[in-house]
Amino acid sequence: MRGLHRFAVREGLSPDDPSTDVAPPAPAKRLPKALAVEDVLRLLDASGTAPTNGQAAPAASGDLLALRDRALLEFLYGTGARISEAVGLDRDDLDLADGSVVLHGKGGRTRLVPIGSYASAALSAYLVRARPALAAAGRGTAATFLNARGGRLSRQSAWTILRHAAETAGLDAAAISPHTLRHSYATHLLDGGADVRVVQELLGHASVTTTQVYTLVTVEHLREVYALAHPRARA
Repeated sequence: MRGLHRFAVREGLSPDDPSTDVAPPAPAKRLPKALAVEDVLRLLDASGTAPTNGQAAPAASGDLLALRDRALLEFLYGTGARISEAVGLDRDDLDLADGSVVLHGKGGRTRLVPIGSYASAALSAYLVRARPALAAAGRGTAATFLNARGGRLSRQSAWTILRHAAETAGLDAAAISPHTLRHSYATHLLDGGADVRVVQELLGHASVTTTQVYTLVTVEHLREVYALAHPRARA
């Protein structure tokens, strides 16, 4: 209807547009999908259990890729990084001694994010035991996460790694993406009592409005707990 009125004014069929001040309906807010903590743990435990190229590989090569895959998924959940930030991560961006990483986000913005102990341990194992051997197959790159040829891991390969782990864990692989771990990271922080402004900084959101969508998920969780736990919540 708005387009029709604009057309009528443009063609001289109507002197004015009565739809100018009519705002279109706002689309419903789509809540981000987050995994339960138990499902995240199953996913992480299942990561790196087999070669991820769908083909048989030598045991040594499979072990190297297994260490890489576990480190990648632990890093995604432990830092809330976007998949582009993870595959774009250079070795110098990591400071495992300090337990922190510099992430290069959208619009050229950078942020310093802490790395949890589990992610640090997985990264240390990968960097010491796997990355040097993978790097030897390539021409030299500063990338943290490498493919089997020694080059920088691609976004598509990261998706494949996650999909394989989800299938191994018995989860719905089609419903899980690298961003699912970022959503889970934010939701679990808020469930644990983190301030929304802190979560905004950790996620690298330019506006807290973007982060506040995660609070809607948390409110739903609180309602479920209340309905199950409070003696006067049920009829």
